[in-house]
Amino acid sequence: MENLENSSDSKETVSPLNNSGFKLNSTISHRDGKNMGFVLVHAGAGYHSESKAKEYKHVCKRACQKAVDRLRAGGLALEAVTAALVELEDSPFTNAGTGSNLNLSGEVECDASIMDGKSLNYGAVGALSGIKNPVLVSRRLLSETQKGKLSAGRIPPCFLVGKGAEQWAISHGIPACPTEKMTTKFSLSGYKRNKRKMELAEQVETKRRIQSCGHENNSACLDTVGAVVVDWEGNVAAAVSSGGLAMKHPGRVGQAAHYGCGCWAENARDVSLYSTAVSTSGSGEHLIRTMLARECSTAMQAENAHQALLEAMQNKFISSPFLAGEDCVLGGVIVLRCCTCGEAQRSEDIQALLVEFLWSHTTESMCVGYMSAQDSKARTHISRLPPGAVAGQSLAIEGGVCRLGTASD
Repeated sequence: MENLENSSDSKETVSPLNNSGFKLNSTISHRDGKNMGFVLVHAGAGYHSESKAKEYKHVCKRACQKAVDRLRAGGLALEAVTAALVELEDSPFTNAGTGSNLNLSGEVECDASIMDGKSLNYGAVGALSGIKNPVLVSRRLLSETQKGKLSAGRIPPCFLVGKGAEQWAISHGIPACPTEKMTTKFSLSGYKRNKRKMELAEQVETKRRIQSCGHENNSACLDTVGAVVVDWEGNVAAAVSSGGLAMKHPGRVGQAAHYGCGCWAENARDVSLYSTAVSTSGSGEHLIRTMLARECSTAMQAENAHQALLEAMQNKFISSPFLAGEDCVLGGVIVLRCCTCGEAQRSEDIQALLVEFLWSHTTESMCVGYMSAQDSKARTHISRLPPGAVAGQSLAIEGGVCRLGTASD
């Protein structure tokens, strides 16, 4: 893969890191320490047609830029990851927020969650209607939990669903948005097409067609969007948002809202450990039963990140005993881990972070974008399974390494 681009006034050296295909992009900048950080986003694991590749890449670029703008302004990881998700939700080409898949009743019901690696707090919403940006409700739930107990000693909620989630959001200043404004021509045509298929097919055949990921019905395949961020202090955060499966039963809640399934973020509690952030996408039921986000985070403490993620996807997902009855296991992840570089540990004059970032998927494709706060623009990529590989039984994995730092004059 291509190395990260860096702006012209930074010093850059590139060298191989190991034999797994990674490159070390080393940047030492003489700018303010707050001009540090890194974001990795995805626009869903599923099938991305070549005809719409430009749109998918463009929204990933915009999401990266929004996150980096927050980082450059001194914002922390939680703010930056929220900004990225809002941009992804607002795109009519993604299955999150505006343009989400419609359920059996022709309604939009969204799931989302966010996790702060510094505090380890989490906020989530499930089967939420009537709110344009579900991630903002998740973010507000997280913030409210940090304020302590409610009146009479009640514990504040971290996960709300359905009408209760909508009412809570409105009562906390998040404006309502009619479903028709979140429905696009693309999602509505997909709903009508799927409805006709269901009316013509037998029950067993219907189930197979809805769950399949053929090229004919892209909207049923493109699932969750998400982002992971590390800021200038070394804090990590992760977020995820989804409109769920096309033609899902009303009230169904996917992995995007479930703790440890949709996203995970955890700052290192010891200098010998890595800070990690993960966001997942794919078949929600498969991701829930394997708790893939937390599994991948745990795996990232191994010495070789590439090998660790490869083994986690194979052993904890494709071949998981919890999915023993499934012959087509569909999902994808984006992962980052970071640690303080050696010279930063030895000198108070240098702050440096080593960030390793990866993505892996068992679906036909996955669209990702990434950018550091020292880059002039984001990079995007549509990762695809190798030729001849079978979706749901094989996997692709790629990634890179970026060294972020500031040195005193």
